[in-house]
Amino acid sequence: MTLAVHAPARVPTSKIASLYGLSEHHLSKVATQLVAEGFAESERGRNGGLTLGRSAERISIGAVVRAMKRNDPVVECFGTDKSCLILPACGLRDPLSRAQEAFFATLDGYTLADVVQPSGALAALLKK
Repeated sequence: MTLAVHAPARVPTSKIASLYGLSEHHLSKVATQLVAEGFAESERGRNGGLTLGRSAERISIGAVVRAMKRNDPVVECFGTDKSCLILPACGLRDPLSRAQEAFFATLDGYTLADVVQPSGALAALLKK
């Protein structure tokens, strides 16, 4: 959202980290993943920083969340941990799976441009 508000300017990761009260190390990991997925571009150096990898209208919120949470299942049994005692007879997995898909389907209906549209107030907060 910060990159969309500042577009087309580059935003240093240090500025984003400061805005949100995050560690620069953590944000660097997030930025690396966003760049790898094509949602952002990175330029190193004195005037470096991050920019959007494509227009905000072409960035699906669902795609971003899927990419960022790919290795972080909603519940352990959706991941590699299959040690749960009731897994073979569990009736909760299907409802949770459907809920997860409904969550992503809802997010798929929104783009980055949609969520920064009423940008006056958002811009005021993010352009400090």
